[in-house]
Amino acid sequence: MALAEHPLVQLSGIVKRFGALVANDNISLDVRAGEIHALLGENGAGKSTLVKILDGLLQPNEGEIRWNGTPVTLNSPEDAARLGIGMVFQHFSLFEQMTVAENIAVSLPSDTPLTDLNQRIADIGQRYGLALEPSRPVWSLSAGEKQRIEIVRALLKAPKLLILDEPTSVLTPQEAETLFETLETLAKSGCGLLYISHRLDEVKRLCDRATILRAGKVVATCDPKLETVARLASMMVGSDIAEVRPAAAHQNGDVRLVLNDLSLDAEDDHGVALDHVSLTVRGGEIIGIAGVAGNGQSELFAAMSGERLAQQTNHVVIDRTPCGFSDIEARRRIGAAFVPEERLGHAAAPRLALSENAILSRRSEDAIVTNGLINPQGARALAAKIIKNFDVRKGRVDPPAGTLSGGNLQKFVVGREILREPGVLIVNQPTWGVDPGAAATIRQALIDLAARGSAVVIISQDLDEIFAIADRIAVIHSGQLSECLSARDTSREAIGLLMTGGGGHAHAA
Repeated sequence: MALAEHPLVQLSGIVKRFGALVANDNISLDVRAGEIHALLGENGAGKSTLVKILDGLLQPNEGEIRWNGTPVTLNSPEDAARLGIGMVFQHFSLFEQMTVAENIAVSLPSDTPLTDLNQRIADIGQRYGLALEPSRPVWSLSAGEKQRIEIVRALLKAPKLLILDEPTSVLTPQEAETLFETLETLAKSGCGLLYISHRLDEVKRLCDRATILRAGKVVATCDPKLETVARLASMMVGSDIAEVRPAAAHQNGDVRLVLNDLSLDAEDDHGVALDHVSLTVRGGEIIGIAGVAGNGQSELFAAMSGERLAQQTNHVVIDRTPCGFSDIEARRRIGAAFVPEERLGHAAAPRLALSENAILSRRSEDAIVTNGLINPQGARALAAKIIKNFDVRKGRVDPPAGTLSGGNLQKFVVGREILREPGVLIVNQPTWGVDPGAAATIRQALIDLAARGSAVVIISQDLDEIFAIADRIAVIHSGQLSECLSARDTSREAIGLLMTGGGGHAHAA
C-alpha cells in the first residue's frame, strides 16, 4: 500500500525531563499510515519514555504531537486509544488463570458489547493469521500464543497506529516469522507501526524507516534495508561494536557440573515440573539451553542455583561435590556463581547503591565481609572494579541500582559474578533486552571465562545469542531437556523445532 501523503502521527521537539535528567531531548519523528518504522537505540537512549508519551502514560515538558495534522494532547492511555493508538508492551500483562476471551474482555472499554466477542476474536485471527482459542486458559499457552493475545486485544480497538516493544524477544524463529507476516499484513491494510527491537536483522528485513536515538536525541533517520547491521549498531552506540571473538583453541577440562536424573515437582499451578533432567558440563565449554518461555527455565535455574533443593544430594554435583541438599550460599563457597533472569529484585536490590549490591553474592569473601562486618571501602573498590571492567555507565559515583538502564545493570550483575572467577557459572537470559554494545561485552566475557577453564551454562530464548557463544545446545520443553547437540553441526530450524516440542526429547549428557 502506498504511504499516505501526510504523517499519521508527528512528534516535534519533544522534551521530557525527570528532575535533572533529560530523557527525551528535542525529539522529532513521524510515522505514516502503512509504514513500519523502527525506533532504535541502546539501553537508556529514551525509547521507552518516548513511546509512553505516545501512549499517554507520560506527558512531555515541551513539544507538540500532531495526529493527522491536528495538534493533540494525550493525558492518558484512554486518550491515545480514542485516537487509534495501540501499544503492545514487551512483557505480557495477562491473567494466567483467566481464559483468552476473558483477558481480552478486561482490556476493552466498559461499554463494549461482549456477546459476539468470540466471533470477533476468530475474525481477527483469520484476517491476520493470529489464531486463538477463546476458551483456553492463558497458563496453558505458549509464549507465541500469549503474544497473539496482546496483539489481538490491541487490534480489536481498531488502531491506526500500533506500537510494539521487543515483540520477538520470547518467540521461536517459527513464531517470529508468523508475527512478521502479520505485521506486513497490518501495514498493507493502512495501519502505521512503530517497532522497537534490538534485533537488527529483523529490523532490516521488516522496516521501511528507522529513527535512531542516542542519549535522548535523534542522531539519524535512515532506510534500514540500505544499512548493514554493523552500521545500525554503531549509530546506536556512537562507535563500532566490537565483534565477539571466539575462544582460542583449547582442550576442555574435567567435568565441573553434573545434573543426575533431576526431577522436581512444580511449586504451584503455574509452575513446570522438571522431568528426569540430566546434563554434564566440562570446564572450558559453554552449554546453551534454549526454549520458549514457561517451559521450565526458571525451575531449572532454581534447582542448579540451590534456590530449590533436589530430592537427592547427588542430583546436582558441582566440582565433584554432591550439593543437591545445599543452599545457594553453600554452592557459592565451592566455586559456583549464578545470575538470575530478573535484574531488579532478584539479581540486584533497586534501592541499594552499587557498592552494596556488589556484596550481595560475595559476602563470604574476607575482603568484603569479616566476622559479619561489612568493609565499606572493600565494597566500593569491588564495585569500581566491576564498573571499570564491564563499562557500566552511570550518572554518579555510587548510584542506586534502580537508576541504571537495563543494559548497564545487566553488565554490573554479570560482571559481579564473572570477577569471582567461578568454576561454574549459570546465567539465565544473559542479554535479554540489552543493546548490541552491552550484549557484545557480556557475551565476550562469558566466552573468555570458559576459555580460562570455567564451565558455563546460559539459559536463553535468543537463538542468535546461543549460536554465537555456545559449544553445545540443549532445549528445554515441558520440563524435559533434550540431547545436547553441537552448535556447529545443528541449525536454528532444528533447535526451533525442538523448542515447539517437535523432534523428540532425549535426556542430555
